[in-house]
Amino acid sequence: MGWLRRLRGSFSPTTSDLDDEVRFHLDARTDEYVRSGMTLDEARQAARRRFGSTALVGERTRDVDTFRWIHDFRRDAGYALRMLWRSPGFSILAILCLTLGIGANAAVFSWIEGILLRPYPLVVDQDRLFAVAGTNRGASGTHDVSWPDWLDLQRNSTLIESFIAEKITGTTLSIGDRAERAPGSMVSANYFDAIGVPPLLGRGFERGEDSGRGAHPVTVISYQMWQNRFHGDPAVLGKTQVLNGLPHTIVGVAPDGFYGTFVGYAFQFWVPASMQPQFDAGVYKLEDRGARWIEGYVRLKPGVTIEQAQAEMSAVASRLENDYPDTNRGRGIQLFPLWQTPFNGATSMLPALGVSLIVVIAVLLIACANVGNLLLVRAFARQQEMTIRLSIGAGRGRLVKQLLTEGVILSAFAGTGGLVVANWLRNALAVLTPPRGGVVLRFPGEIDWRVLVVSASVCLVSTLLFGLVPAMLTSRIDLAGALRSESCGLVGGRGKAWVRSTLVLVQMSLSFVLLVGAGLLIQTLQAVRNSSPGFSTQGVLTTGVDLFTAGYDTQRAKNFQDELIDRIQALGGVESVAFSRMAPFSYRSYSSAPIAVDGYDAPLDQQPTADYNEVGPGFLATMGIPLVAGREFTRADNETTPLVAVVDETMAAQFWRGADPVGRRVQVSGRWMQIVGVARTAKYRNLLETPRPFFYVPLRQNFSATTALEIRTAQGPAAIAPALVREIHALDANVAPSELITMREQVERTTASQRVSVTILVVFGGLALLLAAIGLYGVMASTVSQSARELALRMALGAGASDLLRLVLSKGLALTAGGVVLGAAAALELTRLMGYLLYKVSPRDPIAFGSAFVVITVAAAAACLVPAWRATRTDPLRALRG
Repeated sequence: MGWLRRLRGSFSPTTSDLDDEVRFHLDARTDEYVRSGMTLDEARQAARRRFGSTALVGERTRDVDTFRWIHDFRRDAGYALRMLWRSPGFSILAILCLTLGIGANAAVFSWIEGILLRPYPLVVDQDRLFAVAGTNRGASGTHDVSWPDWLDLQRNSTLIESFIAEKITGTTLSIGDRAERAPGSMVSANYFDAIGVPPLLGRGFERGEDSGRGAHPVTVISYQMWQNRFHGDPAVLGKTQVLNGLPHTIVGVAPDGFYGTFVGYAFQFWVPASMQPQFDAGVYKLEDRGARWIEGYVRLKPGVTIEQAQAEMSAVASRLENDYPDTNRGRGIQLFPLWQTPFNGATSMLPALGVSLIVVIAVLLIACANVGNLLLVRAFARQQEMTIRLSIGAGRGRLVKQLLTEGVILSAFAGTGGLVVANWLRNALAVLTPPRGGVVLRFPGEIDWRVLVVSASVCLVSTLLFGLVPAMLTSRIDLAGALRSESCGLVGGRGKAWVRSTLVLVQMSLSFVLLVGAGLLIQTLQAVRNSSPGFSTQGVLTTGVDLFTAGYDTQRAKNFQDELIDRIQALGGVESVAFSRMAPFSYRSYSSAPIAVDGYDAPLDQQPTADYNEVGPGFLATMGIPLVAGREFTRADNETTPLVAVVDETMAAQFWRGADPVGRRVQVSGRWMQIVGVARTAKYRNLLETPRPFFYVPLRQNFSATTALEIRTAQGPAAIAPALVREIHALDANVAPSELITMREQVERTTASQRVSVTILVVFGGLALLLAAIGLYGVMASTVSQSARELALRMALGAGASDLLRLVLSKGLALTAGGVVLGAAAALELTRLMGYLLYKVSPRDPIAFGSAFVVITVAAAAACLVPAWRATRTDPLRALRG
């Protein structure tokens, strides 16, 4: 059991066994010399000379020990902790720099994990979960899937374990004078079983509860709704909750921590797909193959690849295209990994998370360069210690291990602090992201074992980045030269200065790239605020009025809308008012339908499709969308008159090719409509969208009781809101408007990705610049300190304070100039990758590059000023004498 004794000895706080053995050999040799006639003192000295260095013997003895690394690490760690404790300023600064770098990386990793890779807490086997979306040949983007198509895909697929259908929806909850939306989801009956999330109380949905027309008014509520609205009542099962005007029986409560399967929203309830008409203003879609509304997922069978599943789904979609050419011509099916899910917040946050990852890696590199410079300075201060250790027999490898151990301890402390920072920043994206439709969005980070493993790997890589070079350079001490002269540099002044200057160049170049990126995105946001989306953003307010949830039938809702329009129109300061099914740039989806156009022959393998909005009289005028030709809708365009439509310029150009479409016909979902006007093309969803065909139909001819309300007025929301609530309550005290905001705010809420990216770049770009300035300051301060004799000699030969100031500043600014040149070259290439985030700004915008140059030059000058001032205060006599 000798190995066990050696292992126990590796953890022992003493080395008494080795000391006893060394003492035994020295005593035996001393006795031998005494017997030969030497005195006791002479014999001891001769024995020590013959034996050699006891420290070296100890090192060599431990080198052959199987468990020597444990002993070495224990000694190195203890020594490293003592050294760090003796230099608190160095230790705190190094740990702080690394904490910021590692913490920022861990935070972004947690965002990527919680939003892109495994976004649904408690859902099992998310690696086998893929999003399903429809495609339209000849058109860009993706679309939803119809319920009949979904069922056919499920029946004809053999490689799919589960088909999980869902559609985001919501219900209106009136709270005082304002209505709030509670997000929810319509799902297939297998939903909770397929995702592996059993309810905390009760059950999920049973087979067959997703079929029929409003046949199963049951619901599973969230844990949060159970706590907030039912106060955690264990007898909640069997009670009812009014959802969209209809009582639903509560059959289950979801577990705590489950928020649904839609990134960005924390669902409050789930209902079976059979309740679709109740949550879609009475329009029944479960038997309509042309009504595309399902946003769902598939779980692949174990061992099945996405390529295999895609091939099978495409084959089924092709058969459906042949069997149902009227609705499925040109239609396909595509699978997406969760991080590319096209119908939720994952897609919108992907650009911001990509920018975040690049930024925090750059910050980590800058932090490592900073700590590397600090370690070089500290190693120079420990020259005498290292020289003595080498002179008494310590190997160069032991010095490298010692210094790397110090780096490991630094990164361990920083990694722990970094995880605290990451946990603090977990919900930062939600804070930076404005609400949509009055609902606060949820973008949490997830710190699980995977994030911990990646963070630990970052700590290890960081240690190698900032610790290896100083350790290797330290091991190359010129022992003879160091013993001859205390003033000699640790690794030779020129070599060490080159390494430190290189690290500063890296810091400056990375900081320059980040500052350019921040400048580009700041200009993008400014361009967004100054650009016109094709409708008025100033002087127009928008809100919502949900009469369907309030239990209104069609005729009663129409009467209410007419009376409310007249009342609001009569308010002082109101220019015009209009209803629409949805407002531009809102979170809901526009209606979409296959179309046919008189005189336009579509390719045989394509089915033209266009989105449209149901709007009331005066909508275009209220929104400030100009008419190019024809007329707008009036109250006379109702259910008793021929169907009419207004198309936008993009649709007119695509299907009529320069001819005037007014008076022509377009078929929408099998119904012919006459075109009575052409409107200027506007943006409908966001500012970066590609123009696609769009048209308007009268709200009275395609009625919806759930509508948006647009008000043109010079007054702000705070001034109009009380009068609006008063007029609505005068008609029905149980109806309340939703959030009232300006169209400017509506537009800016869709720029969340740019906002998040700007904030991250500005914050971390500023942090990177600060770290780079600290690194430059450290280099210049060390240079001035080491060049004291040179500066004194210059002063003795007649150089003035201004000459020294200029000399030191020129060296620092030369390093900065080198970093700017490298950074500019890198930025010219890297900023092209930001094109999808930019709006009306060139990736090579000279203002962004010029601003970054000015900022980094000012920061560099400030960092060099103090060392330069200290150089002018050098005492020539003391420096030359020392």
